[in-house]
Amino acid sequence: MKDTSLVKSLYRNTEEFLNTEVTISGWIRTLRASNAFGFIEVNDGSFFKNIQVVFDNNLENFKEVSKLPISSSIKVIGTLVPTPEAKQPFEIQAKEVVIEGMSDSDYPLQKKRHTFEYLRTIAHLRPRSNAFSAVFRVRSVAAYAIISSSKIKDSYTLTLQS
Repeated sequence: MKDTSLVKSLYRNTEEFLNTEVTISGWIRTLRASNAFGFIEVNDGSFFKNIQVVFDNNLENFKEVSKLPISSSIKVIGTLVPTPEAKQPFEIQAKEVVIEGMSDSDYPLQKKRHTFEYLRTIAHLRPRSNAFSAVFRVRSVAAYAIISSSKIKDSYTLTLQS
């Protein structure tokens, strides 16, 4: 079995991974299931886009997976296949879904859009929202650029904590 791939790697190097077995780990963003099959959108925090996982009732733990609450952590092993007719460029046809951790059914971040006022009340979960996730990515890139520039110019970067 291959090492776990990042969602970012799958989007950036799609051709390399197409029609091969991949393993991803992440949190459930959305889940829709029927009696025969289901769809999960998974995000691992490495990229702003989610990856769609398709699973069917041949899965050993189909019933448990179908009832997972949003933000449960899972590991998916399956084949990355192209989906030219769909809105996403590819999806994972799941062979195995391992439940790593279940979230509470009353998890406060659902699929809908949340106001910044509401997000302030759940500060520990803000990085999992789309808006703050994007802000933290930009902040990380900016900080890295400043530090790299300082190293090239043979100077030091001091960070003051208040």
